[in-house]
Amino acid sequence: MDKRTVIYYENELTDEFSRAQITPRIIDGNYVYLHSSRWKSFTHFFWYRIVAVPLARLYTKTVFEHKMVNRELLEPFRDTGYFLYGNHTQDIADALIPTLVSLPTETYVIVHPNNVSMPILGRITPSLGALPLPDDRTAYKNFLEAIETRIAQKKAVMIYPEAHIWPFYTKIRPFPSTSFTYPVKYGVPSFCITNTYQKRKHSKKPKLVTYVDGPFYPDPSLPTRAQREDLRNRIHNAMTERAKLSTVEWIQYKKKEDQHG
Repeated sequence: MDKRTVIYYENELTDEFSRAQITPRIIDGNYVYLHSSRWKSFTHFFWYRIVAVPLARLYTKTVFEHKMVNRELLEPFRDTGYFLYGNHTQDIADALIPTLVSLPTETYVIVHPNNVSMPILGRITPSLGALPLPDDRTAYKNFLEAIETRIAQKKAVMIYPEAHIWPFYTKIRPFPSTSFTYPVKYGVPSFCITNTYQKRKHSKKPKLVTYVDGPFYPDPSLPTRAQREDLRNRIHNAMTERAKLSTVEWIQYKKKEDQHG
């Protein structure tokens, strides 16, 4: 996209600017989140370790000159399940960066059903760790079981609380505390990864620098709902501070009421 592109938005919580046009499948009680067969174990290993990890390195370095800062904060938590939270500003890169950040720990990403609805890739994304949001009560039960299982297996679970993609956005949008229920429920730490956009030496297109912050623990002295809100606020504040390190605004976002201002 041209760096002078201007996008007008109405609602920071609900507007979506992904270019993908996909009809999502219904995630009901028939959707299988957890597989136990050797074949599924093999396909997960193949697609995750053999394909996704090298592809993630190649794509992020080639397209964005990607750099990670403070990744070492995660090293003491290799034997602990934890949650990752991040800002949602890319389609492909946001699916790949969590894989690199948490290595050698595997990361499972909570996604919109769109991600498992594509004709070909939708069959592969579950093997890459996609956990689609459920559409009914039975699916929700299975969804929670999958999250609990991955945390018990000492894996990482990635969540994009902004929910909607705003390409190259350099601030942190407001987001609800809903997705912070999980670390409170399971009593495990959380980290945040903040993608920032910074100047490149040999290209006008910005490079992507990812900052890791944490750990953030739920405060057990608070009631459950207050723990969730408190955790959300601390992580949102940390991401907001990191977002200030962006030095390039490749796409400008303006609220529609300011369009003719």
